[in-house]
Amino acid sequence: MRCCPLCAHRTEPYVEDRRRAYFQCLRCALVFADPASQLEAAEEKAEYDRHQNDPADWRYRRFLNRLAGPLLSRLSPGMQGLDYGCGPGPTLSVMLEEAGMSMAVFDPFYRPRTDVLNRTYDFVTCTEVVEHFSNPAQDWGRLTALLHPGSWLGIMTKLVINRERFATWHYKDDPTHVSFYSPETFAWLGTQFGLTVERVDQDVLMLRKMIGFRSA
Repeated sequence: MRCCPLCAHRTEPYVEDRRRAYFQCLRCALVFADPASQLEAAEEKAEYDRHQNDPADWRYRRFLNRLAGPLLSRLSPGMQGLDYGCGPGPTLSVMLEEAGMSMAVFDPFYRPRTDVLNRTYDFVTCTEVVEHFSNPAQDWGRLTALLHPGSWLGIMTKLVINRERFATWHYKDDPTHVSFYSPETFAWLGTQFGLTVERVDQDVLMLRKMIGFRSA
């Protein structure tokens, strides 16, 4: 039996295709790819190197604005933020700086400055990143540690709907996508890490660190 990489509970087979097998946790509902099928770091980076993320591309900016817009409505100019998993061409951080925010960036492959992980922020953004978490328990612990009480965490990731849709879902076919979330998973994350969870778009969520929360 495979244990869930997020909450360490028991799992069951979910879907299997010609590429990989997937499992679902019976407690937090995370769906994850068989760890044996996950890419080595060099292979993973090679996939990311193929991405063409240009800060001057208005179409890419429009895509990111689905998160930036709702987030900015919750912030005040001058707040300090971190774009976690900014990729080879940081763009969201540029957009938020243009809106008056102070930004830092981190990416394990392209901006591996761990010093920016040693403090907390008024807000953290994480766009199309959490599905890449191969060790989600560790990665979510690190991510939420960047928040102080009252801070915002803006997440963009496509959500699991059901087994039938997942079986033909193009999103799972990206070999770097290994962790897949549903509203039930985010509800579990909220309870575990003291976060309120609001879904503001089909695949955009605003999480906020509760004031006074004490982890178990």
